[in-house]
Amino acid sequence: MDSSIFFKGIVVGFLVATPLGPIAVLCIQRTLNEGKIHGMVSGLGAATADALYGLIAAFGLTFVSNFLVKEQLWLRVGGGILLCYMGGRIFLSRPVQRAASGNGASYTNNYISTFLLTLANPGTFIAFAAMFAGFGLVQANGHYASAGLLVAGVFVGSEIWWLILSSVAATFLQRLGYGKLSWLNKIAGIVIAGFGLFVLLSLI
Repeated sequence: MDSSIFFKGIVVGFLVATPLGPIAVLCIQRTLNEGKIHGMVSGLGAATADALYGLIAAFGLTFVSNFLVKEQLWLRVGGGILLCYMGGRIFLSRPVQRAASGNGASYTNNYISTFLLTLANPGTFIAFAAMFAGFGLVQANGHYASAGLLVAGVFVGSEIWWLILSSVAATFLQRLGYGKLSWLNKIAGIVIAGFGLFVLLSLI
C-alpha cells in the first residue's frame, strides 16, 4: 500500500474545493455574520460531501455514479432552488452586532445546508474522477485500504481549504462595521441567488 496516496488525496481535495462558488460565498458570509466557528462548520459540511463524492469515485461505485448521472437534472433543480431560497434569506437578513456564539441547532443547520448544496452538484463527482485519473490514482480502485486513505486525504484537503477561507474572512471581521456587514449580506444574497438562477436557467 502506497502511503503517498493519502497526501495525493489531500492535494486533490484541496484543488476541487478551491473554486470560489456559492459555497465559498456562503462560508464567508456566515463567518463575517455569525463567527469563525460557523464558517468552519459550514466548510465541514462541504468537505464531507466532497469526501463522499471522492469515495464514490475511488471505490468505483457504479450504481451510485449511474444514479447521479441519471438524476442530475433533479439534483440541479433542487440545488438551484435551495440556492435561490438561501440567497433571498441572506439578502433580507440583518447582521448581528457581534458574532453569535452559536448553538447546536445553528451549527447543524450550517453543516447540513452546505452538505446538501455540495451534494446537489454531480459535477463534483466528475471533477474527482478526472483528478484521480490525472494524478494516476485510478489503481486505488478495488484496494479498500488505499481507497480509504485516498478518501481520508480528500476530506482533509477539502477541510484545509475551508479552514483557510474562514480564517481569512475572520481576520477582516474586526474592520467591518455594522453598515458594511449589512451591505455584504445583500451582495452575498444576490451572488448566491444568482448562482441558483444560473443553475435553473441552464436547464432550460
